[in-house]
Amino acid sequence: MKYGFAIDTLQLQENTIQSGQFLADILLGQQLDYPSIEKLVANMEDVFDVRHLRVGKPYTILSKPGAEQPLYMVYEPNDYEYVVFELSGDYKVERKERVVETQQGSVAGKLESSLWNAIVGQGLSYELAAKMEGALQWSIDFHHLQKNDEFKLVFDREFIDGEEVGIGAVHAAYYKTGENEYHAIYYKSEDGAHEGYYDLEGRPMKRGFLKSPVKYSRISSYYNLNRFHPILKRRRPHYGTDYAAPYGTPIYAVGDGVVTRASYTKGNGNFVKIKHDKTYETQYLHMQKFAKGISVGTHVKQGQVIGYVGSTGLATGPHVCFRFWKDGKQVNHLNMKFPPAKPLPDSELSQFGLQRDRYMELLINAKPNKVASEETDEATGADNP
Repeated sequence: MKYGFAIDTLQLQENTIQSGQFLADILLGQQLDYPSIEKLVANMEDVFDVRHLRVGKPYTILSKPGAEQPLYMVYEPNDYEYVVFELSGDYKVERKERVVETQQGSVAGKLESSLWNAIVGQGLSYELAAKMEGALQWSIDFHHLQKNDEFKLVFDREFIDGEEVGIGAVHAAYYKTGENEYHAIYYKSEDGAHEGYYDLEGRPMKRGFLKSPVKYSRISSYYNLNRFHPILKRRRPHYGTDYAAPYGTPIYAVGDGVVTRASYTKGNGNFVKIKHDKTYETQYLHMQKFAKGISVGTHVKQGQVIGYVGSTGLATGPHVCFRFWKDGKQVNHLNMKFPPAKPLPDSELSQFGLQRDRYMELLINAKPNKVASEETDEATGADNP
């Protein structure tokens, strides 16, 4: 069985979408006429946008052996779903989800160069690095990781038909840098009123502000009141922190708030300014463009995309200059410390404690990914015990 069909009774033609190829090109090549294609397109409404065919994505033509015209076409936009086009009769179009099985896994590692390398180097998806960053983003400055930092994770691995296709939820995370240790335990109360990552005492990991407005970037220039400006060629205070990243990298609001400026100036380029409360404001400079819907008066949530990295204004390359205000004065946000959020209510702490203890045992026993260890042993000629 595949795609819901007994495929041993059918003939399959497997291919991928080519550059410049449209659905009509494929179907005309399968002996469908234009009236039939028009019926099919009409039935796609609210099911699949034909403009979303992507180069390199697989599709399969299913036919009865010896038949001139096929029965179905199946397009796979991703690992988790597929679209079935009926090429005769009612010309129905259906979008179907595959059955996903999850298995809980764990991993441990130590940084040699970067978190990405430490995870991908173990044969795991970069997606796991991103989800780990999401769990600890309020506590760890991922732009200042150090060699020999340690991490452990408990997470879901997703399988379809026995093949691993992705990473699911991260249930627990541990990170040690220097003498500091951080834990994040995911918890959701039965009534759904409390949900998110919590530390070992049941305090929410979510703080007032994210540590950074961009992911997968590096700090290229720090807050410096005596910086030599690379374009103006003179000493000029730098009241922000520059995060270098490729053009088009999403820029996130570091906290909930209201957009008070979304405009352009010669120095700042495209920029957005957000008022978070009576005390704090943030500003994001040199954007390539604003995100859809971002304008003065827009309410934004923490982690919402507000724009994309560019080099507009006085900028030598793609980056975002991030500025932070406290009581109307620009300050170095890297030195700011914010009060912890309120812990879970007493009524939830018992249930949270049970879940925390279960995940802590899994974290303590987490080991480096076995596949990576076996590959290393084979490469070095080491014997497995």
